[in-house]
Amino acid sequence: MMSRKIYILVGFITLGWFHSAYAQQKKITLSESVLGQYRQFKPESFDFVKAIPETDDFSFVENFTALKRISGADGKIQEIMELKKLNFLLEEIGAKKRNSFPYDLVWETSYSFRFGSENIYRVDLRKEGGVISEIMAPGSQTANLHISSDGKTAAYTRENNLFLMMAGKKELPITSDKNTGIVNGSDYVHRQEFGIHEGIFISPKGNHVAWYRKDETMVTDYPLVNSAQRIAEATPIKYPMAGMTSEQVTLGIYTPATGKTLFLKTGEPADQYLTAVSWDPLEKYVFVGILNRGQNHLKLNRYSAETGDFINTLFEEKHDKWVEPENPLYFLKNTPDVFIWQSERDGYNNLYLYNTSGKLLMQLTREKNPVLNILGTDAKEQFLYYSTSDDFGMSEKVFRINLKNGKSNVLTPEKGKHSAVLSANGNYLFTQYSSLNTPNISSLIQTKNGTKRIIKESENPYKDIALPKAEFVTITAADGKTPLNGRIIKPLNFDPSKKYPVIVYVYGGPHAQLVSDSWLGGASLWDYYMAQEGYVMFTLDNRGSANRGFEFENVIHRRLGQEEIKDQMKGVEYLKSLPFVDADRMGVYGWSFGGFMTTTLLTSYPGVFKAGVAGGPVMDWKFYEIMYGERYMDTPEENPEGYALTALPDKCKNLNSRLLIIHGAQDNVVVMQHSLEFINACIKDGKQVDFFVYPDHEHNVRGKDRIHLKEKITDYFNLHLK
Repeated sequence: MMSRKIYILVGFITLGWFHSAYAQQKKITLSESVLGQYRQFKPESFDFVKAIPETDDFSFVENFTALKRISGADGKIQEIMELKKLNFLLEEIGAKKRNSFPYDLVWETSYSFRFGSENIYRVDLRKEGGVISEIMAPGSQTANLHISSDGKTAAYTRENNLFLMMAGKKELPITSDKNTGIVNGSDYVHRQEFGIHEGIFISPKGNHVAWYRKDETMVTDYPLVNSAQRIAEATPIKYPMAGMTSEQVTLGIYTPATGKTLFLKTGEPADQYLTAVSWDPLEKYVFVGILNRGQNHLKLNRYSAETGDFINTLFEEKHDKWVEPENPLYFLKNTPDVFIWQSERDGYNNLYLYNTSGKLLMQLTREKNPVLNILGTDAKEQFLYYSTSDDFGMSEKVFRINLKNGKSNVLTPEKGKHSAVLSANGNYLFTQYSSLNTPNISSLIQTKNGTKRIIKESENPYKDIALPKAEFVTITAADGKTPLNGRIIKPLNFDPSKKYPVIVYVYGGPHAQLVSDSWLGGASLWDYYMAQEGYVMFTLDNRGSANRGFEFENVIHRRLGQEEIKDQMKGVEYLKSLPFVDADRMGVYGWSFGGFMTTTLLTSYPGVFKAGVAGGPVMDWKFYEIMYGERYMDTPEENPEGYALTALPDKCKNLNSRLLIIHGAQDNVVVMQHSLEFINACIKDGKQVDFFVYPDHEHNVRGKDRIHLKEKITDYFNLHLK
């Protein structure tokens, strides 16, 4: 038998329960397990925390009914404005009242904030009670709204065209494309890979507007069908599959003062990716990461904002697997020709200090853990604050680094997850912390000396609930050396002399992590519900998942699912070693990449799992989109062996477990063709498979219908594992 090392970490939920107390406590219902985690059972916390400019104070929205202020210096909380007062001000100017205080408000100064999208308002707090005014009114049919930092300019889209509105002036159309295959200003460019979450870029002083112009006229129309009408209606989307013709994207710049439009001369080939779009603080240049379609060669280029001309390439990054730029440049305010670049070039996402000529001034961080977020700097820009993954990906901690000498120190040393907001002056951090044992602790940390003041410590929201216990485990990966993080939730009223059925919940793909030292261990409340109903619930983050560095992730290249399932089987070995696990009643469940992993496990290791549920599964990577698919698999022409190895319709002959496939008929991420092709192959091979469709849902089943989804999955496992 193959030897292995299993390290059980200390991670029990210690809630002070005794075995006999379970009978007196309530159980969660299925609907509560779906909707309650972020509602009735949400730990007390501060929501929508923002730094107030020119101060060391923070604002937050309490219960959607009031805007309040926390003093960084002493932690005192004061009310800024109640919802009823805001609605009174809105009524005074004939505006529509709001059902909740605007949580997406933006502070413009220490005494004023703005909010709204259809109508944009400013609230000035200098006068007692506040004064409200309407800045501009783009209207209800707008999307992708972006507002300049001074609140004087708004850019937005309507029906794929870009519009501009300036305070006190009429709407100005910037583009007038009539072909629906031309999309201006949308954030859905390159299918939102490469960290893209916006398609409009207003310059720092508001004098120019840059935007993505996506030409997808050459991309194949993919048919989706809306069956809600008596005669079903075709609603095709543009869906570029791996190896096929891709969209072509350019960057335009419009200058309101001159009325002129130009496009950056980003060159050929036309199907390259434009990433990390950044204005320099003086508005002279636009920086763009030019990534080749093969995604293994990046050039950070500088372009003239006045002419669109290419100026120079600051640096290049290459890798034989992939390069994945995910962040724009972070410019220092006091030295506008200096910026911070994030890169995995040394194996972990680290920070590099450059000037705008392309000279590397310093590698700021040399972490063996990926940097996760830049939080900001102090007013004098002596120190930078950032968070990193730590403890083999289980924790998130906040660090401070000296921008002159590179010396750093940790401000939140405790194991667990710290989320933080830095005050505008940089003297205080507002942190919210949780761990497996801790629902939430909100604190203020003085950045100079690390002194911490606890503001609120949440009670356990499940104190009246008989919640099952969870613990962390560490399992050695199939490579024989890499530690993997796992989580096991034992059934309610656990009896070690009994045999229990097991459900393995899996994702396993890049950009995701399921196990963390955070409240509930990163699990969904449904996992605890299933443990309450008598299941052992198990999850393992295999190699290929997030927050462990590039080497940990890139083992998946050109062979998706292969190394990952080997690691998952190490988890299965661990489960089978436990005397209370019934190895004849094991199930597996996952969605999207997890659906792919579920089906791969069932067809690669027949007989191990008695039943599985695959939601929105990728079944054949040649049907998946270009940007994600080609990064990890290259094209089908470049990697025919890899595509053949991972094509699940060719492996359904191995299926000897019960399998439920669930798919949204409107899925525009993993199109339903994946499931249909697999089912068709099962028919040809004489294999039975169960299938359920959500006609109105896309890639995920959300809202109240999610209760129906979880009931469907629960019933399936109850039928086949109990």
